[in-house]
Order: sequence, then C-alpha cells, then structure tokens
Amino acid sequence: MTAPDETGIVTGTVPDRTPGRLGRLSARYGRTVITALLFATVAFLIGPVLITVVGSFFENWTGILPSGGLTLDNWAQALGIAGGDLGAQRGMGGFWTFVAPDILFVLQLPVVPDLTVHFPFDFAVQTPIPMALGLSVLLALAGVCINLLVGVPIAYAVTRYEFTGRRWMNTFAVLPIVPGIILGIAFLKTYPNLPSIIALVLGYSLLKIPYMVLAVQSAFESMDLRSMEESARSLGASWTTTFLRVIVPGAKQGIISGSIICWTLAAAEFNFSYVIYASGPRPFSLFLFENISNNPFLRAAAAISIYFVIVAAVTALLNYVGENGFSVGGVQ
Repeated sequence: MTAPDETGIVTGTVPDRTPGRLGRLSARYGRTVITALLFATVAFLIGPVLITVVGSFFENWTGILPSGGLTLDNWAQALGIAGGDLGAQRGMGGFWTFVAPDILFVLQLPVVPDLTVHFPFDFAVQTPIPMALGLSVLLALAGVCINLLVGVPIAYAVTRYEFTGRRWMNTFAVLPIVPGIILGIAFLKTYPNLPSIIALVLGYSLLKIPYMVLAVQSAFESMDLRSMEESARSLGASWTTTFLRVIVPGAKQGIISGSIICWTLAAAEFNFSYVIYASGPRPFSLFLFENISNNPFLRAAAAISIYFVIVAAVTALLNYVGENGFSVGGVQ
C-alpha cells in the first residue's frame, strides 16, 4: 500500500482473497459435516432412550435389541396393576380400588301401591387405579407454583431496581444453597412433625427456585422494563395491573422454560425425597427407584418409559397453559 496522492486517495494493490485448500474444503463440505455431526450427536443421546421405550413393549431383551412378541405386561407390572407384585404397589404408594357391591333397585308403582317390583342388579367393578403416581406428579407441580409466586418477583426486582443488598439477593437467588440430602436432614431436625407432602413441596420449591429465577431474569433483561412501565402507567394502569398484564406476559417464554426445568428436576429429585418421605403418595423419583432397583431390565425400561411419557405430557401442558394463559387482549 502506498501513500495517498494529491487527491487524497490511497492507492495500492488489493490483498489476495483467494481461499486456500482448507478454505475451499470448508466452503464445500462444511455445512454437510456440521449437519452430520449434529445428527450423530442427537442420535447418540436420544437413541438409547428410544430403544429403551420400544424395548419396554417386548417380552425379551437378551442382546442389543429387544426380541419376542409385543406385550403390555411390563408397563402393567411397573404401574402395579398386574402381576400381583407388591414391590410395584409400594413403588406407587399403593393403588386405589373401586368396588361396587350388589345393588338392589326397588320400584314401587303408584297405580298399584301394594305391588312392589324388585330388580336385582349385580354390579361389581374392581378396577385398580394408580392414583398415587398422579398425586406424586402433582407434588412437583405444587413446587413449581411456589417457584412462580416467589421466583418471578425476585427476578423482576433484581433486574428492574437498584437497592441495598441487590447483589447478595441475586447471588443467593441463582445459586443452590445446599444439596438435597443436607436440606432433607435439616428439614427433619427443624420440622419433625411436618407432613411428608408439605415438606416435599417446600423442599422442591427451595431446591429448584434458582432455575426459575435464572430463566425469568434472562427474559426480563431482554425487555425495556422502565419504558413498558411508564407507558402503561401513563395510560392509567395501576402498578399491579402493569406487572400482571404487561410485564409478566412479556416474559412468558422465560416463565414457561423455568416451569418446565423446575418440574422436571423436582420430579427426579431423589436425595431429598428419600430422606423426607415417611407416608402418603410416594414421590415420582422413589417410584423410579423402586421399579429400577432389583427388578428385571424390561420392568425398569417400562418405569423409565413412564417417566418420559409423563415428562412429555407435563411439558406439553405447561407450554399450552403458558401460551394461552399469558395472552392478554389478543397479544400473544
């Protein structure tokens, strides 16, 4: 490159931009290689899960792939509704059985008062219903509700305002303070008479609230909170209305993500559940432990498949509630 001439224009040679051999190979095969690597990674991670779910419907699994005929016995045994296996029922916390005894209907005709017609009707239904599994799933959902009530305001406060102790609050809110087993022992010593269900819900919410705060805080940081508040308040909205109908709906993606993460982790929380549980419906993690340990592999595969099915169902439910529950005035 030379000095500028009298017109002020710098003259000189243009650098050679011809790509080298590595550059040409990258331009030609780069996207294909990255795509193949992505698919290989997903297959490596998801493949064992899919094989496990498919294998839970087979009678045998002695090699790499399952074999034999299709059956639902593995799922029925894992749910405790077949096979007479008490271990499965303990893993479920027991199941409820509805039994209706013989019912005798008596019809008295008004035309002939002295005539009474009896209709014996045998109606006995015995249907095992794994209600304990559903109740244990609700324990994690109850913890998520507490996380929403506490985590969203904390995330909003540390994002929107400057106050004394803000940095400490932000630090403690986003860092798990104690492991589950230590928190469980602390709960037993501090609240010895606290029912297991209440202790589990409180423990789940306390252990998983950092994930809710982090997810919602990231959503709030991408929003201009001050301008949104000022605009809403200038239109006559109160602070509560502004927060619930303007701020919260704007962060719905973070709230949905935080709810899904908190529920998934709470449902699989084993250490705290194992220490705290005393009676009532067993937590989902203990259901998995009972069905996986000291049981045939196909039974364990069915229990794992049940976990993934419920996780998928709850995730879809939380997404649906989030997408439809946070829409205000037609704004998605």
